[in-house]
This record gives sequence, C-alpha cells and structure tokens, in this order.
Amino acid sequence: MQESSYPGRYWHWLDDGRIQCDLCPRDCRLHEGQRGACFVRARQGDHMILTTYGRSSGFCIDPIEKKPLNHFYPGSSVLSFGTAGCNLACKFCQNWDISKSRDMDRLMDQAAPDTIAAEALKYGCKSVAFTYNDPVIFAEYAMDVAAACHARGVQAVAVTAGYMHDQARRDFYARMDAANVDLKAFTDDFYFKLTGSHLQPVLDTLVYLRRETRVWFEITTLLIPGHNDSDEELAAMCRWIMQELGPDVPLHFSAFHPDHKMPDVPATPPATLLRARDLARKTGLHHVYTGNVHHAEGDTTYCPDCQAALIVRDWYQIKHYRLDASGHCPDCGAAVAGRFDAQAGNFGRKRIPVVMARA
Repeated sequence: MQESSYPGRYWHWLDDGRIQCDLCPRDCRLHEGQRGACFVRARQGDHMILTTYGRSSGFCIDPIEKKPLNHFYPGSSVLSFGTAGCNLACKFCQNWDISKSRDMDRLMDQAAPDTIAAEALKYGCKSVAFTYNDPVIFAEYAMDVAAACHARGVQAVAVTAGYMHDQARRDFYARMDAANVDLKAFTDDFYFKLTGSHLQPVLDTLVYLRRETRVWFEITTLLIPGHNDSDEELAAMCRWIMQELGPDVPLHFSAFHPDHKMPDVPATPPATLLRARDLARKTGLHHVYTGNVHHAEGDTTYCPDCQAALIVRDWYQIKHYRLDASGHCPDCGAAVAGRFDAQAGNFGRKRIPVVMARA
C-alpha cells in the first residue's frame, strides 16, 4: 500500500538543521527520514508529513456510551475509527495492538473526510468519534473529517489523552463538539514512569476545555491496583476537578485488565471502583460512573439536586430516560449538564463493523 505523505502542521526549524514537531510536549527533533515517537509524523525533505492521513485501522458503529460519553446525546450511535501509533507509551495500554503498531500496511481502510461524513449520515449516526488510538497524532486528518461532518450536520468526538501543545490544542478543539479525556492518574511520577509523559499538559487541556471552549467533555480514569487507586490520590484528583472544572463534569472510573507490559498486575476489583465513586461523590462531583463492570448505580445518571434516577442504563442500553431536550429533571426542574435530545436514542449495545464506500 502506498504510504500517505500529507503535509503536517505544527513544526519549526532548529539551528542545527533538524525540525522540531510542535504538536505535543514530546517536542521530537528530527533529521531527514526520521519519525517522531508517535511513529506516524515524520520528516520528509524540508517538511513534516502525516503518514496516516486518509487511512484507518477500521470503522465501527458504537453506542456513544462506549467512548464513554454519558451526557452527549445518550443512546445515539457514533461512527468510530482510529489510525495507528500514539504519542504516549502507556505500559497498561488496552488498545496496544493498534496504538503501538508500526505496521502501516495493517491500515487497510482508506477514506476521505467527506466519505466518512457521508457514511455517518447514511447510517444515522449522530456523531463520528476519533478513537482506538489518540487523534492528537492525526490531528490534521481528524480536523478535516470534523469539518466535513459539520457540513452534513454530524458531530465530532475526540477520545484522547489530552497531551498537546497550546496552538495545536486550540486548532483541534475548535473543530470538536465533544471529548472524553483520559486523566490517567494524579501524580507526575505515574505519568512519567508508566506513560512516558507528564501530568501538567493534560491538566492544561482540561482547564482549557472548561474555560475557553463550548466542547462538551467527560473524564475517564483507568484505576490500576497499587498504582493510582489510593484514597489520597483519588481525593486530590477529585478536589482538583471540583476546584478547576466544577461539579458537573462527568467522571468515569474504569476497571483495568492485565495487558501489554503489565500482565502481572491484577484486574481492578469492583470494590475499588465503588470506593472511588463514593469518594468522588462525597467530594461534591455530581456525575460519577463506573466502567468495564456491570453496576446499575454506576451506570445511572441522577439529578444533581433531588437525586432522582433520570437515565437508567444496563451496560450501554438505555432502559429509562426522563430528561427533556433542555436537560431538566421532570421532578424538581434542576438542569443536568450535557447535550440532550427530548428522547434518548435506541442504538443499544450493538457494535457494527463498517466498510467504507470507495470514492
């Protein structure tokens, strides 16, 4: 398969003749022919290229709750895809076969931005999600797809670790309607040792989203036994979210399963997720969910004032939905933060592979 050579943005020349990638805080400095740590941004001659533009590891239609986004048009379907590579090096990566792939020929699905938008509309998807690997590293492609989606009335969703520099962050989120941001832990030691990155740029992304954009966003933390699940760390994280982002940002605690470079770490016990959820709610956060486990309370959206059950889920299936289109509780009139329709979607728990139509 012919490798893409789409011109990349976000780089500058260095005095020593290398070029520096300015997309994320890794600041990769490249000689001719070298690739960045993400493996998909490379120097070709006197410029940067994105080698995965227009190429995907596959397309599927998913429930929006799988991203996870519980307050963004619940029950709707989302056309999901990723590419390959990643700008983090998480030892616990749950999608490592995609994000760590250096086999570019595994990207067999090719699709132009307008083709993706047209297919999303054809299948009745409310949105398109950039997921499976981090869309930060294919930002130019994701932004072009988002623009094509908006032209057809389809929303754009980013599932990301939020590890970006400021200018790229501003350009990227100007095209996004919603995001789920991984807040992988609340210590820089964890970020450095287990992901090869740093905490502060992720916090900067979250604060930027809250204070300077209209992007709807939710947060996910994968709880890894013995690494980021102590009461002290969770309490500090929840206090920061309350202070900097407010009580209405949904927080998802997800269960880890042994994988990639951490096969000997045990899976997260359900009790750990319940403990974390209870701690977060006591801190004042209104919407705290549990993921990768079957837990009715942890799947349900409650009114922040009267605590009435407003969206009852069974995994990704909406069982009961009591919000109006403006997101108000019918019992007490309190507003629930998010993006809602008068009725929930009925996509359910399906996962439908899609082969892109050829131009």
